[in-house]
Amino acid sequence: MVTPGAEAGLLSGIRVVDLSSSWVGAHMGLFFADQGAEVVCVEPPGGSALRESAAWAFLGRGKHSVVADLARPEGVEQARGLARAADVVVQTWQPGTAERLGLGYGDLAAANPGLVYTSVSGFGSKGPLAGIPGYEALVMAKLGFAVQFGALTPRPGPAYCSVPYAVFSAAHTALHGTLAALYERERSGEGQLVESSLAQGMAAMDPWRWFLAFITRQYPEAYKAAAPIGDDGVPNHSFAFRLLVALSSDGHWLQFSQTSPHLFEAFMRVLGLDWMLEDDEWSTVPEFEDRDRRRQLWEQMLTAARSKTLAEWREIFDEEPDVWAEVFRRGDELLDHPQIIHDEKVICIDDPALGPVRQPGPLVTLRGSGLRPSQPAPELGRDEVTASWNTSPRQFSGAPAAAGATADGDAPLAGVTVLELGTFYAAPYAGALLADYGARVIKVESLDGEPMRTIMGFPESGAAKSLQGKQSISLDLASDQGRAIVHQLAVGADIVLQSYRAGVAARLGVDAAALRAINPELVYLNSPGYGEGGPCGHRPAFAPTIGAGAGAGWRNVGSSVAASDQLDLAGVKEASLRLGMATQVGGNADGCSAVVVGSAMLAGLLAARRGTSDGSPGDGQPSGDGQPPGDAQPPGMTLATSMLTSMAHVLCEDCVDYEGRPPTPNADSQLYGLSAGFRLYRAASGWVFLAASRDREWQRFGRALKTMGVGGGLTSDPRFADSASRAAHDEELAAELADIFASRDAADWESLLTAEGVGCVEVASEPFESLLLDESEGSYGQAAGLVAEVEHPVIGVHPRLTSLAHLSRSPTVLGRGCLLGEHTDQILAELGYESDSIARLHAEGVVGG
Repeated sequence: MVTPGAEAGLLSGIRVVDLSSSWVGAHMGLFFADQGAEVVCVEPPGGSALRESAAWAFLGRGKHSVVADLARPEGVEQARGLARAADVVVQTWQPGTAERLGLGYGDLAAANPGLVYTSVSGFGSKGPLAGIPGYEALVMAKLGFAVQFGALTPRPGPAYCSVPYAVFSAAHTALHGTLAALYERERSGEGQLVESSLAQGMAAMDPWRWFLAFITRQYPEAYKAAAPIGDDGVPNHSFAFRLLVALSSDGHWLQFSQTSPHLFEAFMRVLGLDWMLEDDEWSTVPEFEDRDRRRQLWEQMLTAARSKTLAEWREIFDEEPDVWAEVFRRGDELLDHPQIIHDEKVICIDDPALGPVRQPGPLVTLRGSGLRPSQPAPELGRDEVTASWNTSPRQFSGAPAAAGATADGDAPLAGVTVLELGTFYAAPYAGALLADYGARVIKVESLDGEPMRTIMGFPESGAAKSLQGKQSISLDLASDQGRAIVHQLAVGADIVLQSYRAGVAARLGVDAAALRAINPELVYLNSPGYGEGGPCGHRPAFAPTIGAGAGAGWRNVGSSVAASDQLDLAGVKEASLRLGMATQVGGNADGCSAVVVGSAMLAGLLAARRGTSDGSPGDGQPSGDGQPPGDAQPPGMTLATSMLTSMAHVLCEDCVDYEGRPPTPNADSQLYGLSAGFRLYRAASGWVFLAASRDREWQRFGRALKTMGVGGGLTSDPRFADSASRAAHDEELAAELADIFASRDAADWESLLTAEGVGCVEVASEPFESLLLDESEGSYGQAAGLVAEVEHPVIGVHPRLTSLAHLSRSPTVLGRGCLLGEHTDQILAELGYESDSIARLHAEGVVGG
């Protein structure tokens, strides 16, 4: 049954102007367009460079195109006119560029005080790195990720990562700030400046490395961080066996998901190795201090796994619900994943130029809605909406807050209550993101607690990040009394985040039907790993599993892994390690999914606040008191996201299918980069990454080299005169540049070339978290405002990341991680329980803490 009018979408009536012509802006605009907003892309004469990508048919769908030459005054005035009628403006230029053009926040907000203006750069607008061009590869190199990616290649040194983790995540951290600002505007009537960066986007990818780095720095005598792989090529951690990457007998790579003890025992049984569980010498499997014992276990598991074909493994998966693996998919194979097909997450749009285009559906779906994107990417200059936009200054009521509403100056989500039902990182981290913007997040934990609390050697460190700013109530949700408490909490909640495997929420009596029957105005978001049902809904979904199944692993390693029929056991071991790291290093499916969940929650909250989820036509104007017109109340709704769909959007260059589509750019077999002008080079000391593939960038680079007295003939060489010529002579150019870069230290190259506006950085040897933990004056983390200090009852005083988007007018709330059941008694008292009743619930084992 289709909800009447639901086709309008969660963000119906919002007007977005994207000035960026960038991947970040395109992903942001797509999220808005898929939810019913009017999105206008301002493109240069000749069109955006994104049109050259196969992904444009996906990224451009449902949008409109306006051509404006922003190098000319009339083009700037055209953009200013659009901004006067917009709710949101997005730009991703280097800091200072918008102001030079007369298109900065101050320029546009003067004529449109309700404007939410979102700026996304590479490293942020402040600090020592602000002037570096915002290419993902430069961010990855400068902030230590390229060194981590070195695990993907057999050669020594850093490596290029092909999956665009930073771009995608930054689009969503910027969306969080944008949607939070729009939500706050419903109260105040005022817009504001929102700033995020690719660096902040990457910060969302890490579940616990930040705390691991901090603890090893604080307690160097007691804790030392071990590399994932030892010098002997044997894994250092049991995760490598629980999350085994193995090869089937017919050449298919499999990513297993056997993290908990009962899942691992089932796995050992089907491998025929369960005898180890009872053997005195092997009974601690998979935990061994002895490296030779660890090596023997690994080899026996790989050999046993390779004794079966993929078909035989699939029969086992059907018979053994506790054993599961994803096949490492390639290219657009994700579009045919059985869960994606079951959930109808693939759509086909007829493009007038390309024909039928199969592509991923929206990130967020609204139950009962018939909304499915159907409009293709616009032809250049095709605009069907702005003629109806009123370009006179927008009027906002900004009426005094209604009784019980929060006062101006509070955090943007002040007064919002989130009820969180889930574990691990892929969904729950979104709760922490909303807590930063002022939401009260109540996490419902089992009596044993969030599993990530004990996943690391130091107590609480594994979960501290995902628990930041939350309140914890610990209870037995399987008991009638525990369930009743959750039902009481749902009465006062604005939104529920639920991420259990399919069927669990219903079995526990906390699914959408149960809780929305109690509170019809509730926004309920289902965010399981695979989906709410279907062939894989009941399966365990971890970051490596989803990354492999979506295609991220093969996208990262590319041709650097040899064909499987050429591999002996030693080759299988080496390839297994690299494929395993290819879904986990730097970015991962958990982080990508968490930022999507955050965007979905904020879109749902905003739709409920504006009263648009039932399709009533929002006009972008706040209501003054935060309520829809008349006597109507904000409608409740049930939303859904999934990790697979999130990764389909991340991998959109692969996940589009139409006849004659251009190929996805792939790194070379040694994972240096995409081309001679966009790759890693070894310097006399250290490494650099050069980003100068476009003609204008190449000319600038050539002039800089000539000024230094080196490589002066490169730009005049006809082999390298333009992008087409350079592509035809790529290997020759790479060899010449390798000789040039070998003549100076990496730090010198960065200093000299960035001063000339060339995108070239020294590859950092330390990981991202160590760079941000640097407390010295002028360090990047301190100068860019990315780090704050909090005190945790177990970890002590420690630095934490600030919010991943900064708002110019609204403060954020930076809390610490909560302890298990720390707020149980407080929350029960708020629900009306007397002290003796609370004591009885503790005594009976209904609640903990």
